[in-house]
Amino acid sequence: MRISRHEFKDLNCPTEVTATLIGGKWKTLILTFLIDHPQRFGELSRLIPNVSKRILTLQLRELEEDGIIHREVYKQVPPRVEYSLTSLGSTLIPIIKLMGEWGEKYMGSQSDV
Repeated sequence: MRISRHEFKDLNCPTEVTATLIGGKWKTLILTFLIDHPQRFGELSRLIPNVSKRILTLQLRELEEDGIIHREVYKQVPPRVEYSLTSLGSTLIPIIKLMGEWGEKYMGSQSDV
C-alpha cells in the first residue's frame, strides 16, 4: 500500500520507509530490470509478463513521483518513452542485488527440505 509523503513523518523506522517506497509485488522487479540500462514500457511489460499494463503504469508513476526513476519522453513519431534509475534510485542497486543474493540462498535452502 502506498502512503503519501506527509505520512512518512509518522513512520518510526528508516527500514519501514525503504520498504514502503520499494515494497510491493512489482517495484523491486522494475528496479532490477533498470539496473543495467534504461527500459521502455513495452520491454518492462515483456520482462514482467504477469503484471497488467495498468498496474505497471501505476508502479512506474509512483517510483517516478518518489524520485527513484526518471521518465524520458523522446519527441518522435511514434513517441518513445524510456525509464531509468535516477541518482537516488541508483543508490538502491546494492540493496536490490543483496535481496537477489538472499533470495537465491533461501531458494537453495528450501530445495534441501
